[in-house]
Amino acid sequence: MREHGGNLDVAQQRFGGAAEDWIDLSTGINRVPYADVDVELRHWNALPSRSEIESLHHAARQAYRTDAPIVAMGGAQAAIQLLPHLAPRGRARILAPTYNEYAGMLSVAGWDVTEVSDLAALAGADLAVVVNPNNPDGTCHDRRELLALLPRVGRLVIDESFADAVPDLSLAAEAGQPGLLILRSFGKFYGLAGLRLGFAVGSEPDIAALAAMVGPWPVSGAAIAIGRRALLDRGWAAATIARLADDCARLDTAARSQGWTLLGGTPLFRLYETGDALAAQEKLARALIWSRAFQQKPGWLRLGLPGSEAEWSRLAAALSV
Repeated sequence: MREHGGNLDVAQQRFGGAAEDWIDLSTGINRVPYADVDVELRHWNALPSRSEIESLHHAARQAYRTDAPIVAMGGAQAAIQLLPHLAPRGRARILAPTYNEYAGMLSVAGWDVTEVSDLAALAGADLAVVVNPNNPDGTCHDRRELLALLPRVGRLVIDESFADAVPDLSLAAEAGQPGLLILRSFGKFYGLAGLRLGFAVGSEPDIAALAAMVGPWPVSGAAIAIGRRALLDRGWAAATIARLADDCARLDTAARSQGWTLLGGTPLFRLYETGDALAAQEKLARALIWSRAFQQKPGWLRLGLPGSEAEWSRLAAALSV
């Protein structure tokens, strides 16, 4: 398995504690999740109907401010798994460093994969991938620059898994045009990653091809019911965006007290230069707080945002040691 956050079992093996004892800040998942998650029994014991799936698609179009074709699937990761099969194998270029599943999945599928360091170097690719905002450094790319790249590549995939908190960054409204495919994650912003829900937004041919690959029941009835309700709750989204902005400033202040330097991030996670990320990670882990270190960047530490005041207090106590 490729290196990821969320590997709480590794933390438990090294430092003990049950899963419920830990504050897992190793991912970018909102720790104040959407709370209205009760569903009727029929959503568990019956197959989802086509009209129910379409109602989820409608809600997603409203939330993502688009009229483009859309298909629900089991998280953005499910779309990444299918991406190599949308077109014949060719040259893939990925703006890096970024989420490592793209290079891994495309390489396994026989694509010629190159990681590049600037947008201009993506030109000429049969498949170009940009994560916007980027994971793990939060780099954001101007919509106009991305659209200008579109005619210079065969297909442009924009992963907007962390865009919910910065909605003006999204290109979902442009996704109906040929060659542009937008991937969205539901679970991160709404704090319900276990629901396994995400979307692909794109042209009719691409969405039809993906829909054929995921089959007639791509997500569960519970995911449809909860996802639709959450996506239509724009008041919750607006309040969450405001809270996350305040919490980012709060976490950055705590990090500065340790002498850490902010390298970047999104409203759902922050990336710091610590000088020795493994030492910083261990310091927090002894208080049963898990963070994300990177093998290739020994000073980098990524932290999600604590949720409750009790979690913030535990983090402050751990940092004060």
